[in-house]
Amino acid sequence: MIDFMKLRKLEMELEKVEGFDAPSPALEQYKTPATLAASFLHLAFMSGDIEDKIVYDFGCGTGILSIGAALLGARTVTGFDADEKAVLTAEKNAGMMDVSDRVSFLKSDISKVSENVLSGKWERADTIVMNPPFGAQEKGNDRPFLMAAIKTADVVYSIHNKGSRSFIEKFIKPATITDCFKAEFPIRKTFDFHRKEIETIDVEIYRIETSGMS
Repeated sequence: MIDFMKLRKLEMELEKVEGFDAPSPALEQYKTPATLAASFLHLAFMSGDIEDKIVYDFGCGTGILSIGAALLGARTVTGFDADEKAVLTAEKNAGMMDVSDRVSFLKSDISKVSENVLSGKWERADTIVMNPPFGAQEKGNDRPFLMAAIKTADVVYSIHNKGSRSFIEKFIKPATITDCFKAEFPIRKTFDFHRKEIETIDVEIYRIETSGMS
């Protein structure tokens, strides 16, 4: 059952999170809209995958998913991004939203995160939330995120283009998709090559169980 009051409150809070100062098209840096981020996180929360859990956010950008997870009661949240400027903005956002005591951000390639978890240097996450690149600039940009995520957490929530399920199911084996949720991703005009003020993309949110893969 959806708690619409909780969902709407979360969305209103996430509207305050600042986006990228100078987004990179090569990195496909688009701020996840508050409406989508709230719905995404609420689905994970209602499935018991956020509250009191260790949560990692891969490709965290300016921190909207990390901050939302903290607001929903995650025990600790760590966001990882290869862009130092994005990490600094994420830290600023966490401070503004008063969740810095439970949220931290690190500049790191996501493959290094999985290496550190597998070596025992860092703790394994209960849940990963992520909005990886869709591959608009280079096909397959989401694959390193998926590969690292299924090695690093018990459950993964990830946003992908509509129609990606068949490929992802094959790519992540023996991990499995347990749920698929349809959503819309409105992208505001960000780069010179964008022709529309808002382009709405049909996406799917996948819940993946890894069964302790390593």
